[in-house]
Amino acid sequence: MPVFDDGQQMTALPDSSVIETDVLIVGSGPAGSSAALFLSTLGIPNIMITKYRWTANTPRAHITNQRAMEIFRDMDIDDQVLADATEHGLVGDTVFCTSIAGEEIGRIRTWGTGADREADYQLASPCLTVDIPQTYLEPILVKNATMRGTQTQFSTEYVSHVQDADGVDVSVVDRLTGHAYTIRAKYLIGADGARSKVAADIDLPLVGSMDIAGSMNITFKADIAELVGHRPSVLYWVIQPGSNVGGIGAGLVRMVRPWNEWLIVWGFDITQEPPVVDEAAAIQIVRNLLGMPELDVEITGTSLWGNNEVYATHLQEGRVFCAGDAIHRHPPSNGLGSNTSIQDSYNLAWKIAAVLRGQAGSALLDTYSTERAPVAERIVKRANQSGREFADLFVALGVTDARTEQEMVEQIEERKANTPEGAAKRAALVKAMAIKNYEFNAHGVELGQFYTSSAIMSDGSTLPEPERDPDLYYQVSTVPGSHLPHAWVGDHRHKIAMMDLAPYDRFTLVTGVAGSAWEPALEAVGRELGLPVRTVVIGPGQEVTDLYFDWSRLREVEESGALLVRPDKHICWRSTELADDPEGVLREAFTAILSREA
Repeated sequence: MPVFDDGQQMTALPDSSVIETDVLIVGSGPAGSSAALFLSTLGIPNIMITKYRWTANTPRAHITNQRAMEIFRDMDIDDQVLADATEHGLVGDTVFCTSIAGEEIGRIRTWGTGADREADYQLASPCLTVDIPQTYLEPILVKNATMRGTQTQFSTEYVSHVQDADGVDVSVVDRLTGHAYTIRAKYLIGADGARSKVAADIDLPLVGSMDIAGSMNITFKADIAELVGHRPSVLYWVIQPGSNVGGIGAGLVRMVRPWNEWLIVWGFDITQEPPVVDEAAAIQIVRNLLGMPELDVEITGTSLWGNNEVYATHLQEGRVFCAGDAIHRHPPSNGLGSNTSIQDSYNLAWKIAAVLRGQAGSALLDTYSTERAPVAERIVKRANQSGREFADLFVALGVTDARTEQEMVEQIEERKANTPEGAAKRAALVKAMAIKNYEFNAHGVELGQFYTSSAIMSDGSTLPEPERDPDLYYQVSTVPGSHLPHAWVGDHRHKIAMMDLAPYDRFTLVTGVAGSAWEPALEAVGRELGLPVRTVVIGPGQEVTDLYFDWSRLREVEESGALLVRPDKHICWRSTELADDPEGVLREAFTAILSREA
């Protein structure tokens, strides 16, 4: 029986046209390549196929938020991501103007870079938002997944699948040779994008509409540092007569690399024939939006895409799961797409690993849909709402009623007038710009995922009422279902983030000095159930101390209490104080959370 060079990932069956693996992943985008990385990090054999010959060829996704960066930190690849990313400090001033070289209408400090929001972001996570185009991020994920064990197959297309009680037979074809063969997997993950064939084949229940507006990307190179270096941002919105993105009357100039690689988003009427933009037309669009009629421009590509408003209400069927754009399809507003896709896979991979190793019952896998479907719905609605909220800015400027380009110019100019109309327009602009915080500083949407499922054992408590707007502000808690709060802990020589104490390959119990009895109880239950576990005791004289006394304020349990943290950093059980029978309550908790029989 032939064995591939890693000795474990794939072996040919007696019928050499069939290959075996534990998990087959279709798609190498952020959802697929991250799933492969997580599974390989956990030592789970997997194959990742993509019909394309290489990774993303357009920048597409770019904003990488704190939760995604935390995951990269957990995978020990954050240094690689940061090396290719535009740093946090350079992503901040989203600018609205009549052209890049023309008049500025206003700016908004974004992605937590404003002085009024920076503390919120710093307190929430050891990581900050950065910008890394998909063309740079995907190769990092694919490389590390493959180095850790994933068998990555390019130019290999998913055709169909049939599943039974023990696994999934997936028909694929080599696009270079035309050779068709079967991959036999225990589980299949469809991460094949917004036109997912895997999702269609399992008749995934979808709500919403595809292609509600049309957009064109134009990528180009031009050094315009003198126009943007003093107001660094990744987004420059140009409100200009004749410009049109998705019907909103503006063109978007997006930074790809500071400050000489760019992407323009230009709208078209999706109900009509798709536009054909040759190089000359593309150059003219670039020059118009930049306001530089003689600019030397190198066009590097154009592509068309549709804005969608679709989410899945259930994410799996039997042994087949979908992730990423296959289950949430929306415009790029709020920068949620790739971040949520990576989090989908982060939620799913450890559960598959636990079931494959016999550490959990198969019902644990059902919690993937229970936990992630509400997230898919929330981000699709938020991203589309953010797009619609641009209307407030255009109404404030008065351009929505303009019938000609000249009228549009006059309406924009009126904001300068010392007249009642001019004053009203200026006041309306202040309100309209404040609304854009729901797109560019929606910290609660980015980080505030709370899970309710059988993989979370409630203690009867509920989340505290939000103290501030839950979309704009992230409020930490340790109520089971919450994400582990961030705090800096350590010793006299080292400063450690709380998340670093709870690695992806095990369950972690966090307690205080008065709760030290939890440690032998957890070790006993871990041995009994065959689970990798770890206890972290925080306090004076321990390996980990509460450096700033922040943890004591955040934990929401007594010093003798305990928090049980899942591999994906969500708290799945807690005890407010030391139990009379710590071993018994932990056994009960793990039995419920992992869907094990008592």
